[in-house]
Amino acid sequence: MKGTTLYLLDTNTVAHIVSGRSQAARRAMSKQIGHSVLAISAITEAEMLYGLAKKPGATRLRAAIEALFSMIRILPWDSDAAKAYATLRARMSAAGKSLSNMDMLIAAHAVATNAILVTSDEAFLQVEALRPTLNWATDI
Repeated sequence: MKGTTLYLLDTNTVAHIVSGRSQAARRAMSKQIGHSVLAISAITEAEMLYGLAKKPGATRLRAAIEALFSMIRILPWDSDAAKAYATLRARMSAAGKSLSNMDMLIAAHAVATNAILVTSDEAFLQVEALRPTLNWATDI
């Protein structure tokens, strides 16, 4: 991935894309395909699969999620991500800041991979260790 920008899509961005709620996010993703590496964390994969497990009859949603997953990389949670998580959580705790558990894992994954986190969740703005985040869902 050297020399190529890595965009790590957060769970809310994936949800906006697959649901069609954000055409701006869909356009932004389409512009980046072929020029950059688009990925999600295995944590985001788990969150999306959990959502599907709660809605077993959502066949169109399942198809949309599977189509998106086939076009992007799914980055495994690894030791580098675990180390970034430990450091990030300790620093944020010492500063009196926090994220939800899953968001903390995703933020750590973005830090570990030096990815640009694509999210519309403003909670990530408090994570100083992240590269600047991007919000592709500017139409919602």
